Amino acid sequence: MKCKKQVEIKDPKTITMKNGMEAAQGTCPVCGTKVFRILGKKK
Repeated sequence: MKCKKQVEIKDPKTITMKNGMEAAQGTCPVCGTKVFRILGKKK
């Protein structure tokens, strides 16, 4: 079951999306599901 709270990303990787924005992708340390956070425009 997914956590509905804000958690620290475990093993984060920075990726660039198709539109040029950066995002952090990793896993939740509590339940193990994927966590995806948009960081902003690439500079």
